[in-house]
Amino acid sequence: MHLGHRALIRQLARGAAEAGARAVAATFDPLPIQVLAPGAPASALSDVRDRVKLLREAGADAVVVFEFDEAFARLSADEFVDRVKGACDVRRIVVGPDFHFGRRAEGDVEKLRERGRRDGFVVDVVSPIQIDGAIVSSTRIRNLLLAGDVDAAARLLGRPYSLRGRVVHGDKRGRALGFPTINLALPKERLLPRDGIYAMWAEMGEGRFKAAASLGVRPTFGGGERVLEAYLLDYSGELYGEEVEVAFVKRLRDEIAFASPSELSAQIARDVEETRRVLI
Repeated sequence: MHLGHRALIRQLARGAAEAGARAVAATFDPLPIQVLAPGAPASALSDVRDRVKLLREAGADAVVVFEFDEAFARLSADEFVDRVKGACDVRRIVVGPDFHFGRRAEGDVEKLRERGRRDGFVVDVVSPIQIDGAIVSSTRIRNLLLAGDVDAAARLLGRPYSLRGRVVHGDKRGRALGFPTINLALPKERLLPRDGIYAMWAEMGEGRFKAAASLGVRPTFGGGERVLEAYLLDYSGELYGEEVEVAFVKRLRDEIAFASPSELSAQIARDVEETRRVLI
């Protein structure tokens, strides 16, 4: 759900209001790439819970979630339209100019318009949104995140990039350094930004807190599994097992190896102060 999607939903909602109808958005779960290319690198920018929430916030009155499995992937373009029509009494369909559907992406906007003329619905095509001379797209956002440019990604998303995870037990190194951290178990299908140190917001049942976080392999201690651990500013308590949503606001620096734990601790203190300065 980036700014281009929001523009599409706004047009959908506006047309529905004028017609006295309901604006219904559609999404897939799981995402098609997770079924069609299960070995592909993690690329999801949201989960279905996020998408439903964001679609409704953008103006959708309801959201239909199509279960995308191998059988769904085999649907022809006409069968796909039949499935969409089966979800409700369709009067108007709003899509982007590069919309494709059906097995092997055989359907396109013109095919959809042909079906509309036959079945009595109108097709609106919403032009892409451009920022800094380039189209806002999920691919562009993924590339920015992989480069660590979470500021630019947020501009295209209309919000900071965020994800949720459960707090799990770590090795307690942060506590030994004077900065007790939470370790988050993250969904394997979600795209993670480039490794580094980030200023972020952490939100859970207890509230919303500033956080200085490290995403990477902890090279000072010999490297290892890639983890996200965050020091929550002005918070004390146990969060094991709780779900926490983190929003990446700014990348502060690269993750680097320090000569000693004391040097790392001194740098973390500077990262915490920078986080306070950034998150106002």
